[in-house]
Amino acid sequence: MAEETQLDVKGLLCPLPVLKARKALSALPSGAVLAVEATDPAAVIDVPHFCNESGHELVSQDETDGVYVFRIRRK
Repeated sequence: MAEETQLDVKGLLCPLPVLKARKALSALPSGAVLAVEATDPAAVIDVPHFCNESGHELVSQDETDGVYVFRIRRK
């Protein structure tokens, strides 16, 4: 499995988690995985929508104790 890059956006509110994920993904090579940790409940809607619109693959989406973890594979 490809190495993951971590992005901690806990405490940030919409639209910052998606904007920071977009910037982080742009610095990664195609096929790389970005693991985004967020606490904004809106991220559950925003991150999958961002992936769908931008063509990136949402590999997984989990939640533990109010922390949402999204794994995104760059297109």
